[in-house]
Amino acid sequence: MKDSDAGITPECRVPSWLTRREALKQTLVAGLFLPRAFGQRGFGGRGGRRYVDPSQIPVYRYRTLPVSRFRELQAEYDKSLASPLYSRAKDFRDQVAPLSFKIPADFPAAKSVVVVAAFAKSMYARFTLDGAQFRLLVPPQYYADDMNAAKLRGIVQKEIIKNTNNRIVDISESVPLKLLAARSGLGLYGKNNLIFVDGMGSYNLLYAFLTDYAFADDNWSQLYILDHCRRCDRCDRSCPTACFLRGSFPINIDKCVTLYNEKPGAFPNWMLRSSHTALIGCLRCQDSCPVDGGFAGISEMLEDVSEDETRKILKGMADDALLKSLQRKLRQFPATASREVFPILTRNLSVLTRS
Repeated sequence: MKDSDAGITPECRVPSWLTRREALKQTLVAGLFLPRAFGQRGFGGRGGRRYVDPSQIPVYRYRTLPVSRFRELQAEYDKSLASPLYSRAKDFRDQVAPLSFKIPADFPAAKSVVVVAAFAKSMYARFTLDGAQFRLLVPPQYYADDMNAAKLRGIVQKEIIKNTNNRIVDISESVPLKLLAARSGLGLYGKNNLIFVDGMGSYNLLYAFLTDYAFADDNWSQLYILDHCRRCDRCDRSCPTACFLRGSFPINIDKCVTLYNEKPGAFPNWMLRSSHTALIGCLRCQDSCPVDGGFAGISEMLEDVSEDETRKILKGMADDALLKSLQRKLRQFPATASREVFPILTRNLSVLTRS
């Protein structure tokens, strides 16, 4: 598997402030329908948690496919969408409907796609209320990191293609990334429907770049499920809303916490307060996964949110100064983008602080 060894650097309707990539790629654990005829293959995770040296985690890994494979990928994706086991939830369907394996009309010369996985760690934010401190989880895709699409595009140009004359187009928001990553051999599906990449587990963000450069290799691969998932049910047992389907790999997205805490409005009556474990999204199935091992424990702290700011959030007082401060402290946390989406932060924080 191709990679860089330079060390670590630092999914009612989904609102417009969540890009399709953010909403579908990682936290919403409703992957494509996984065929029962999956092969099995695995790496790591046979024991309990292990220590992972952050300096040994690759910054990124990648694989390439010729765009001639897009027709097969589209047929497979269409078949998955038509499966009776695939989620029928309208909000989810509305989000995946625009995704496709089509070559952009303005890039007919595209010859290859580069699929990239970048390691992504969790963050924590500390809020203070009535003298008590609340250390709350912020999953990787909800804060701005240095390793972003723009930087990775440059890496593809300089380190992978090694030719600045070739055109590169970011298509991360328009293609089904997990299927692309699995078919390219970049990663394996897990029981939680996430993609596991060697050296970074499921703690990765996926990207895809089209280029007019023709790679010599066609890395087309069979679809594999992690071998460990066939004898482990930790993610199932840890899911706060029991969205795993017994005896099958697809999950019931209609019960996934992330589907509800990313959008505005009241939570369903059946969802317990204890189901909420992150400021947005959910990482329960990843945090409990033996294959993810020590990756789940690698995290950093965001800047503390003051008690005055915490009280304003809980009261829904989104003035310009508060928004600006939170955008800086929480590194562009999406629910701080505007007054219109701010109620999501107010609601989520209220549940987590029991306010």
